[in-house]
Amino acid sequence: MDSREAAERARLAETFLFRGAPLEAVELARTDPRTLRQENGKGGVIYAPHAFRRCLGVVLEGRVQVNKGALIMSVLEPGDLFGAAALFNDRADYATTLTARAPCRVLLLPQALVEELMGRFPEVGRNYVAYLSGRICFLSGKIDALTAGSAERKVAQYLLSRLEGGWVELDCSAAGLARRLGVSRASLYRALDALAGGGFSGGRADGCRCFSRTRWNRIRKGRD
Repeated sequence: MDSREAAERARLAETFLFRGAPLEAVELARTDPRTLRQENGKGGVIYAPHAFRRCLGVVLEGRVQVNKGALIMSVLEPGDLFGAAALFNDRADYATTLTARAPCRVLLLPQALVEELMGRFPEVGRNYVAYLSGRICFLSGKIDALTAGSAERKVAQYLLSRLEGGWVELDCSAAGLARRLGVSRASLYRALDALAGGGFSGGRADGCRCFSRTRWNRIRKGRD
Protein backbone atom coordinates (compact mmCIF):
# COMPACT_ATOMS: atom_id res chain seq x y z
CA MET A 1 0.00 0.00 0.00
CA ASP A 2 1.50 3.33 -1.03
CA SER A 3 1.43 6.49 1.07
CA ARG A 4 -1.63 7.92 -0.69
CA GLU A 5 -3.65 4.76 -0.09
CA ALA A 6 -2.56 4.73 3.55
CA ALA A 7 -3.59 8.37 3.94
CA GLU A 8 -6.94 7.63 2.30
CA ARG A 9 -7.59 4.71 4.65
CA ALA A 10 -6.70 6.84 7.67
CA ARG A 11 -8.92 9.70 6.48
CA LEU A 12 -11.92 7.41 5.95
CA ALA A 13 -11.43 5.72 9.32
CA GLU A 14 -11.55 9.16 10.99
CA THR A 15 -14.80 10.25 9.33
CA PHE A 16 -18.03 10.39 11.28
CA LEU A 17 -19.54 7.68 9.05
CA PHE A 18 -17.04 5.02 10.14
CA ARG A 19 -16.70 6.02 13.78
CA GLY A 20 -16.61 2.82 15.86
CA ALA A 21 -16.98 0.63 12.76
CA PRO A 22 -14.56 -2.23 12.05
CA LEU A 23 -11.70 -1.68 9.63
CA GLU A 24 -13.48 -4.09 7.28
CA ALA A 25 -16.12 -1.42 6.66
CA VAL A 26 -13.48 1.14 5.76
CA GLU A 27 -11.76 -1.30 3.41
CA LEU A 28 -15.03 -2.16 1.68
CA ALA A 29 -15.77 1.52 1.10
CA ARG A 30 -12.24 2.18 -0.12
CA THR A 31 -11.72 -0.83 -2.39
CA ASP A 32 -15.19 -1.63 -3.74
CA PRO A 33 -15.17 -1.25 -7.55
CA ARG A 34 -18.28 0.94 -7.34
CA THR A 35 -16.40 3.57 -5.32
CA LEU A 36 -15.42 6.64 -7.32
CA ARG A 37 -12.68 9.20 -6.84
CA GLN A 38 -12.76 12.70 -8.25
CA GLU A 39 -10.18 15.48 -8.34
CA ASN A 40 -11.02 19.13 -8.93
CA GLY A 41 -8.85 22.20 -9.33
CA LYS A 42 -9.65 25.42 -7.50
CA GLY A 43 -13.06 26.67 -8.62
CA GLY A 44 -14.08 23.30 -10.05
CA VAL A 45 -17.71 22.30 -9.50
CA ILE A 46 -18.12 18.99 -7.68
CA TYR A 47 -21.92 18.92 -7.38
CA ALA A 48 -24.46 21.32 -8.90
CA PRO A 49 -28.27 21.32 -9.00
CA HIS A 50 -28.36 19.62 -12.40
CA ALA A 51 -24.97 17.87 -12.37
CA PHE A 52 -24.47 15.45 -9.48
CA ARG A 53 -24.25 11.76 -8.62
CA ARG A 54 -26.37 9.58 -6.36
CA CYS A 55 -23.38 9.26 -4.07
CA LEU A 56 -22.37 10.11 -0.53
CA GLY A 57 -19.10 12.01 -0.72
CA VAL A 58 -16.11 12.30 1.59
CA VAL A 59 -13.63 15.16 1.26
CA LEU A 60 -10.17 13.55 1.21
CA GLU A 61 -8.04 16.61 0.45
CA GLY A 62 -8.69 20.34 0.08
CA ARG A 63 -11.71 22.45 1.01
CA VAL A 64 -15.17 22.56 -0.56
CA GLN A 65 -17.56 25.51 -0.45
CA VAL A 66 -21.29 24.80 -0.28
CA ASN A 67 -23.58 27.43 -1.83
CA LYS A 68 -27.34 27.80 -2.04
CA GLY A 69 -27.52 30.34 -4.84
CA ALA A 70 -25.39 33.28 -3.70
CA LEU A 71 -25.59 32.21 -0.06
CA ILE A 72 -22.54 30.40 1.35
CA MET A 73 -23.92 27.63 3.56
CA SER A 74 -20.67 26.11 4.79
CA VAL A 75 -17.11 25.14 3.94
CA LEU A 76 -16.21 21.45 4.11
CA GLU A 77 -12.84 20.27 5.37
CA PRO A 78 -11.03 16.95 4.85
CA GLY A 79 -13.05 14.18 6.48
CA ASP A 80 -16.40 15.97 6.07
CA LEU A 81 -19.31 14.28 4.33
CA PHE A 82 -21.57 15.65 1.60
CA GLY A 83 -24.20 14.44 -0.84
CA ALA A 84 -26.76 12.96 1.57
CA ALA A 85 -29.48 14.99 -0.17
CA ALA A 86 -28.78 13.03 -3.36
CA LEU A 87 -29.57 9.66 -1.76
CA PHE A 88 -32.80 7.75 -1.18
CA ASN A 89 -35.01 10.09 -3.20
CA ASP A 90 -35.87 10.62 -6.86
CA ARG A 91 -35.47 14.39 -7.06
CA ALA A 92 -34.10 15.52 -10.40
CA ASP A 93 -32.00 18.32 -8.89
CA TYR A 94 -29.54 18.71 -6.04
CA ALA A 95 -30.08 21.26 -3.30
CA THR A 96 -26.75 23.11 -3.40
CA THR A 97 -23.61 23.79 -5.44
CA LEU A 98 -20.30 22.41 -4.18
CA THR A 99 -17.15 24.14 -5.44
CA ALA A 100 -13.49 23.45 -4.70
CA ARG A 101 -11.99 26.36 -2.76
CA ALA A 102 -8.58 24.82 -3.36
CA PRO A 103 -7.43 21.80 -5.36
CA CYS A 104 -9.34 18.93 -3.80
CA ARG A 105 -9.90 15.21 -3.97
CA VAL A 106 -13.13 13.48 -2.97
CA LEU A 107 -14.31 9.89 -2.63
CA LEU A 108 -17.85 9.04 -3.75
CA LEU A 109 -19.86 6.12 -2.36
CA PRO A 110 -22.84 5.16 -4.57
CA GLN A 111 -26.21 4.70 -2.88
CA ALA A 112 -26.17 0.92 -3.33
CA LEU A 113 -22.81 0.71 -1.56
CA VAL A 114 -24.02 2.97 1.27
CA GLU A 115 -27.01 0.63 1.71
CA GLU A 116 -24.70 -2.38 1.81
CA LEU A 117 -22.43 -0.73 4.37
CA MET A 118 -25.37 0.12 6.62
CA GLY A 119 -26.79 -3.39 6.27
CA ARG A 120 -23.53 -5.18 7.07
CA PHE A 121 -22.18 -2.82 9.70
CA PRO A 122 -24.72 -1.48 12.25
CA GLU A 123 -22.24 1.17 13.39
CA VAL A 124 -22.30 2.73 9.92
CA GLY A 125 -26.11 2.78 9.93
CA ARG A 126 -26.25 4.50 13.32
CA ASN A 127 -23.60 6.99 12.29
CA TYR A 128 -25.47 7.84 9.10
CA VAL A 129 -28.70 8.48 11.02
CA ALA A 130 -26.78 10.63 13.52
CA TYR A 131 -25.21 12.55 10.62
CA LEU A 132 -28.64 13.26 9.13
CA SER A 133 -29.90 14.41 12.54
CA GLY A 134 -26.94 16.77 12.75
CA ARG A 135 -27.73 18.16 9.31
CA ILE A 136 -31.30 18.89 10.41
CA CYS A 137 -30.00 20.83 13.42
CA PHE A 138 -27.52 22.69 11.21
CA LEU A 139 -30.20 23.72 8.74
CA SER A 140 -32.53 24.72 11.56
CA GLY A 141 -29.81 27.02 12.85
CA LYS A 142 -29.40 28.50 9.37
CA ILE A 143 -33.13 29.22 9.19
CA ASP A 144 -33.00 30.85 12.63
CA ALA A 145 -30.12 33.06 11.51
CA LEU A 146 -31.83 34.10 8.28
CA THR A 147 -35.12 34.90 10.03
CA ALA A 148 -33.60 36.54 13.10
CA GLY A 149 -34.74 40.05 12.10
CA SER A 150 -32.22 42.82 12.64
CA ALA A 151 -28.64 42.54 11.39
CA GLU A 152 -27.44 42.55 14.99
CA ARG A 153 -29.61 39.57 15.90
CA LYS A 154 -28.65 37.72 12.71
CA VAL A 155 -24.97 38.14 13.49
CA ALA A 156 -25.49 37.10 17.12
CA GLN A 157 -27.46 34.02 16.05
CA TYR A 158 -24.81 33.03 13.53
CA LEU A 159 -21.85 33.48 15.88
CA LEU A 160 -23.54 31.63 18.73
CA SER A 161 -24.38 28.73 16.43
CA ARG A 162 -20.66 28.35 15.65
CA LEU A 163 -19.36 28.89 19.17
CA GLU A 164 -16.86 26.26 20.34
CA GLY A 165 -14.86 26.65 23.51
CA GLY A 166 -15.50 30.37 23.66
CA TRP A 167 -14.14 30.92 20.14
CA VAL A 168 -15.95 31.40 16.84
CA GLU A 169 -13.91 30.51 13.77
CA LEU A 170 -14.90 32.36 10.61
CA ASP A 171 -14.49 30.45 7.35
CA CYS A 172 -15.20 33.34 4.98
CA SER A 173 -14.47 37.02 4.40
CA ALA A 174 -16.62 39.83 5.75
CA ALA A 175 -18.24 40.12 2.33
CA GLY A 176 -18.95 36.40 2.33
CA LEU A 177 -20.44 36.54 5.82
CA ALA A 178 -22.65 39.47 4.81
CA ARG A 179 -23.95 37.47 1.83
CA ARG A 180 -24.45 34.42 4.03
CA LEU A 181 -26.61 36.42 6.45
CA GLY A 182 -28.42 38.45 3.81
CA VAL A 183 -27.20 41.83 5.09
CA SER A 184 -25.03 44.57 3.62
CA ARG A 185 -21.37 44.82 4.61
CA ALA A 186 -22.08 48.18 6.24
CA SER A 187 -24.85 46.60 8.33
CA LEU A 188 -22.54 43.73 9.25
CA TYR A 189 -19.81 46.08 10.47
CA ARG A 190 -22.32 48.14 12.44
CA ALA A 191 -23.69 44.99 14.03
CA LEU A 192 -20.22 43.75 14.97
CA ASP A 193 -19.35 47.14 16.46
CA ALA A 194 -22.57 47.15 18.47
CA LEU A 195 -22.12 43.59 19.64
CA ALA A 196 -18.49 44.06 20.63
CA GLY A 197 -19.71 45.69 23.81
CA GLY A 198 -22.09 42.83 24.44
CA GLY A 199 -19.59 40.04 24.75
CA PHE A 200 -17.75 39.38 21.50
CA SER A 201 -14.57 41.02 20.32
CA GLY A 202 -12.39 40.60 17.29
CA GLY A 203 -9.44 38.43 18.26
CA ARG A 204 -7.96 37.41 14.92
CA ALA A 205 -8.74 37.95 11.28
CA ASP A 206 -10.42 34.54 11.12
CA GLY A 207 -12.51 34.62 14.28
CA CYS A 208 -13.72 36.36 17.39
CA ARG A 209 -13.85 35.64 21.09
CA CYS A 210 -17.00 35.30 23.17
CA PHE A 211 -16.95 36.71 26.69
CA SER A 212 -20.62 36.61 27.64
CA ARG A 213 -22.83 33.94 26.13
CA THR A 214 -25.80 34.94 28.32
CA ARG A 215 -25.72 38.52 27.03
CA TRP A 216 -25.51 37.29 23.44
CA ASN A 217 -28.42 34.91 23.88
CA ARG A 218 -30.49 37.84 25.13
CA ILE A 219 -29.59 39.86 22.03
CA ARG A 220 -30.39 36.93 19.76
CA LYS A 221 -33.83 36.54 21.34
CA GLY A 222 -34.53 40.27 21.07
CA ARG A 223 -34.56 40.92 24.82
CA ASP A 224 -31.90 43.64 24.76
